[in-house]
Amino acid sequence: MMPRTEVTRVGLVDFKKGFTKTGDTAFKFLIYIVLIFGAIAMLIPFIWMISTSLKGQGAVFEYPPKLIPNPVHFDNYIRAWTSLPVGLAYLNSLKITILVTLGTLLSCSMAGYAFAKMKFPGKNILFITLLATMMIPGQITLIPMFMLFKEINWVDTHLPLIIPPILTNAFGVFLLRQFMSTFPTELEEAARIDGLNTWQIYWRVVLPNCKPALAALGIFTFMANWNNFLTPLIYLNDDSKFTLPLIIASFQGLYTTDWTLLMAASAISLFPVLLIYMFAQRYFIEGITLSGLKG
Repeated sequence: MMPRTEVTRVGLVDFKKGFTKTGDTAFKFLIYIVLIFGAIAMLIPFIWMISTSLKGQGAVFEYPPKLIPNPVHFDNYIRAWTSLPVGLAYLNSLKITILVTLGTLLSCSMAGYAFAKMKFPGKNILFITLLATMMIPGQITLIPMFMLFKEINWVDTHLPLIIPPILTNAFGVFLLRQFMSTFPTELEEAARIDGLNTWQIYWRVVLPNCKPALAALGIFTFMANWNNFLTPLIYLNDDSKFTLPLIIASFQGLYTTDWTLLMAASAISLFPVLLIYMFAQRYFIEGITLSGLKG
């Protein structure tokens, strides 16, 4: 038979475990409540955009506002697509964004592999200098870059929107360098024993194992360039070269704004981003958690 003091100690331990378990459950419940309210707060602007895009022009200013339009105007999407060259701007944005995304993945993965696995003089100083460029706001270099591109006749072309983002993505280099640093050295040594050179190790061994980080960087790059408004506004003058954000801004006039067409065009522009995120969500989350950016 167990002594009374031992019974008391066991009972106290069980009570503490039960109390801790109850506290953990309450904390998780509180976290879920906060996340649910946060998700609702983020969804409200999106839902209101879709609702406005389906309303008649006068119904936008109804009071009290109605979330479900009556009647529903699906023709707003057709009008938004045909009233301005939205289709051409869509193709321009796709061309620029796809080229920048693919080029960024190639250049950043090559630089990240060099910083993570190769040895050369001044590597750490060069890497710190590269990271320091992330502290420079883009507005500071806007005028010098414009003057440079004007001298080489790049203004009113898509080249200023494609080449600089591919070659100056310090965040992408940092992301992939952090991810590649976790690769065991034995993997590279085994590849060299099998007769692979540095380029073959990078292309056939390192890149296939970087899919999560590449997916995360690809989504970041695609979203940043797809929604880029300032840079095309500075460099593009011809309507036939406009990107989608510039065309969407054209629905907003000096004295009046057609809110229904503006919201319809904005909803159309979200489709590629949502589609890519849906297919790459698993790699995106895995790349963030494994590359040193998690909280």
